[in-house]
Amino acid sequence: MFKKILIANRGEIALRIQRACRELGVKAVMVYSEADRDAKYVRLAEEAVCIGPAASNLSYLNMPAIISAAEVTDAEAIHPGYGFLSENADFAERVEKSGFQFIGPTPESIRLMGDKVSAKQAMIRAGVPCVPGSEGELPDDPVQIRRIAKTVGYPVIIKAAGGGGGRGMRVVHTEAALINAVAMTKAEAGAAFGNPAVYMEKFLQNPRHIEIQVLADTFKNAVYLGERDCSMQRRHQKILEEAPAPGINRKLIERIGERCVTACKKMGYRGAGTFEFLYEAGEFYFIEMNTRVQVEHPVTEMITGIDIVKTQIMVAAGEKLPFTQRQITIKGHAIECRINAEDPYKFTPSPGRITTWHAPGGPGVRVDSHIYTNYFVPPNYDSMIGKLIVHGDTREQALARMRTALLETAVEGINTNIPLHRELMVDAKFMAGGTNIHYLEHWLEQHKR
Repeated sequence: MFKKILIANRGEIALRIQRACRELGVKAVMVYSEADRDAKYVRLAEEAVCIGPAASNLSYLNMPAIISAAEVTDAEAIHPGYGFLSENADFAERVEKSGFQFIGPTPESIRLMGDKVSAKQAMIRAGVPCVPGSEGELPDDPVQIRRIAKTVGYPVIIKAAGGGGGRGMRVVHTEAALINAVAMTKAEAGAAFGNPAVYMEKFLQNPRHIEIQVLADTFKNAVYLGERDCSMQRRHQKILEEAPAPGINRKLIERIGERCVTACKKMGYRGAGTFEFLYEAGEFYFIEMNTRVQVEHPVTEMITGIDIVKTQIMVAAGEKLPFTQRQITIKGHAIECRINAEDPYKFTPSPGRITTWHAPGGPGVRVDSHIYTNYFVPPNYDSMIGKLIVHGDTREQALARMRTALLETAVEGINTNIPLHRELMVDAKFMAGGTNIHYLEHWLEQHKR
């Protein structure tokens, strides 16, 4: 096991990794920007290094500063968390070339799965079902593009090969709009991701977003930890997640989970990862793989009892997975609400000082948050300030516990999206389970403030 790990992130995930390190008896070095000087995890740290001013590109995205911090503190490994540099293959490569262990997949795996075209081709080879579409990058010839679209069938969606986070995609309903949509998406992709390549897929009308959590070690062992339903989204950004996914046959989940495990073994994957699928009419369609720990990993931890972050660290240190697929059991139901510093209906960010913070409690309640009373939420980063997670024996019990927990939670001084979560927890269709990825946007349209 490592003696010392540098945590190259901020916010609740930095605190989450710090806690895992403490449990493992590993010293954690926290890096921070000037805006995060007063963060809880920095105050609790045995060692902390300021890596630059508030702007992300000068701090949390500053590769030389992070590697220098690891060097001066004699850290042995770097955990990137999620976001920032977590899926940057060049960073993973620089970390390992500098003599540190990157707590995540190999740079090769990150590159393979980071390009949506090569990821899709790798999944097809591994027998993982994919959305019907172009076999690779779209050609320049308009005649060929039209032919592919006709074969796939309208509506189609044009996606950036290097895209992610809901950016770099455009839905096309008619042949007349096709060529212009391809050109516009290519231009956007080139500007946003430095890669103008785009591909085409069938646009599924009412799918759910279901993902499979995997863990793999360096000894060709891999397991899946069930699934999560992340269909409650706004502009492709997840608002809340739950596990297991309501109303999906367990045999189907087992079949798709086994294929994900096969894919991990074929590509020599290591660490934590998530296969994301669209699910419609009893069929799964692969869309992308996240080569890092996910924001929503706690719901999987709650139903399996497995600490995903600790396992990431153990695998990176060269240990074998401490469990087999047969030893993994799913117990009960878990729901996570992302608590954001924003207007609950307009979604405008609401940075500022928190004058009151009261966390909920009770059976099956977990709060992952770095905030405290008098904490200043900086305007420089993502608006998420914490996650509220509950577990129950049944989905109904989990919903009841979440309603109580949301009622108990108090955040004053800034706006949060807690009022939105309170409404969703009593929404009849959400309570019934199985809402699709468009449901929340339609709901927001109907409940305009």
